[in-house]
Amino acid sequence: MRDPRVVLDTLREKTRSDPSYVFDKLYRNLYNPEFYIMAYGKIAPKPGNMTPGSDGQTIDGFSLEKVNIIIEALKTEQYQPTPARREYIPKKNGGKRPLGIPATYDKILQKVVRNILEAIYEDTFSEHSHGFRPSRSCHTALEEVTQKCRGTKWWIEGDIKGFFDNINHETLINILRKRIRDEKFLRLIWKFLRAGYVEDWKFNYTYSGTPQGGIISPLLANIYLNELDKYMEMYKTKFDKGKKRKNNPEYKAISFQIENKRRKLMNPKLSGEELKALQTTIKELEVKRTKIDSVHPMDENFKRLNYVRYADDFVVSVIGSREETEQIKEDIKDFLQKELKLELSAEKTLITHWKNPVKFLGYEIFISDGKGNSVSIKNRKGGGWVRTTSGHVTLSLPYEAIEKFMLKNDYIYIDKEGKWKAKERGKYKNNDDLEIVSIYNSEIRGFYNYYSLAKNVNKLNHPYHLIRTSFLKTLAMKYKTKTSFIAKKFSRDGELGVWFKNAKGQMKFRAFYHEGFKRRLKPLKEPNVDQPKNTLIYSAVTSLEERIKANKCEWCDDTTGPFEVHHVRKFKDLKGKARWEQFMLARNRKTVVMCLKCHDDLHAGKLD
Repeated sequence: MRDPRVVLDTLREKTRSDPSYVFDKLYRNLYNPEFYIMAYGKIAPKPGNMTPGSDGQTIDGFSLEKVNIIIEALKTEQYQPTPARREYIPKKNGGKRPLGIPATYDKILQKVVRNILEAIYEDTFSEHSHGFRPSRSCHTALEEVTQKCRGTKWWIEGDIKGFFDNINHETLINILRKRIRDEKFLRLIWKFLRAGYVEDWKFNYTYSGTPQGGIISPLLANIYLNELDKYMEMYKTKFDKGKKRKNNPEYKAISFQIENKRRKLMNPKLSGEELKALQTTIKELEVKRTKIDSVHPMDENFKRLNYVRYADDFVVSVIGSREETEQIKEDIKDFLQKELKLELSAEKTLITHWKNPVKFLGYEIFISDGKGNSVSIKNRKGGGWVRTTSGHVTLSLPYEAIEKFMLKNDYIYIDKEGKWKAKERGKYKNNDDLEIVSIYNSEIRGFYNYYSLAKNVNKLNHPYHLIRTSFLKTLAMKYKTKTSFIAKKFSRDGELGVWFKNAKGQMKFRAFYHEGFKRRLKPLKEPNVDQPKNTLIYSAVTSLEERIKANKCEWCDDTTGPFEVHHVRKFKDLKGKARWEQFMLARNRKTVVMCLKCHDDLHAGKLD
């Protein structure tokens, strides 16, 4: 069997050399057990994979014997995915989003299929697509907006109604057929799409959409909406017009006056009063010029369109007229209906004038006019006043986002006068101190990291003090004492935090977050705000994969098999009381490869 990394690299190279290359004989790669070992190695570290799927199984107990059963079923096309278990998770707007939890081995097979599809498609995706892609995130989408959308006159806030639930299966398969000539492979994807879901013990068919929560779903969604991305790129080439705007005559006239008076300054015969009067006049003219556009703001011979998408949310920036912007919106609406069988959300797809903020990915986006709206005027070297932010894009942290964050995490309550008051979090009163401070730190860092591109992110300083007080109140509740006592006890040289013993028995101090909220000008190199790991970086075989392929029980050294992998959700779940727990702790692992007998004995409590 060929190394799956070599296979995936080959697929990727073919795409790079010929983006329209049509692939065949993909299905046979699903007969290679090493693809499944690699897929398992990628998803095993994630705690969520210890959540039972609709089959009641978790990732614990992975074995090559079970993989071979799947492969045999695939060879005869008798493999049928188990319906996903449906749960509902909260949405930002207060509603709930359905989440499908696939069966464990469906998840592993989906990971294999995703790796193959990603190798084929990733390098052909639009540079304007940022959702669920390697090395891209909400931050890279927002950065593109700030860089490409300067001077915007109109925005289109795009939102596709119920996108993940309304992807047309037949349309998706036809899109895949443009690049894949392997009907067995496509029939397997069709099976995943039509697998259905179980809710309240009742099976439900799925005739459209991709299951949110499925490993393959985000990639299929990007393949589907790549058609919209290509349409918008084509639309842009037709819409864009002119190299630059024509000069504003009024601005040019004032500039001429300034230059004329500067020449007069060179006259050595000027008296002190005349020199001072000229300098004052020049300064007044320069300030007046900063309030005027240097180019014609509505030059009919200059037009620009820019488009940025993250999953099913997108924005279109238009330098043009309102009528042209409305036509663009209608054309997008028609394309989605006719070509992709999708519908724009009427209440969420808005046309917004540049003087008003537009909302995208939780941020508010402003355009500076250089005349008071986010304007910055400064004295340049050598004299003269310049406007530094005219037409620039500014990202802002909305007040509503801060309030929602504070209330959702139960840091505060709002009193009768509408003021925020810090409160204790009773649900954590039985947690150990290290867990409590770690929870708070993680929540603060997560919110700050996401909004760190906002110009006004320092607004978090006031809520931070309430969060800090909430932390003190929570510990005070736990120890049934006053917050003033907690503030003294849980501090080191004036720094708030908790002491704990590490695995080596050493005393360590975990500080409460105190790093401030400074604006970042560039996205984090590893944003980790929304981004899955890059599955196209085919690194060396992992230790786990090697241990699985060794066909040896790590507990009793048996080599006859069969073998399974014992898996715990989190490393900290190992308490070290049982001998097998001590074995895993000594090796700093969440997994151990065992023969079937040892694994059964472990779950029966016979290895303690």
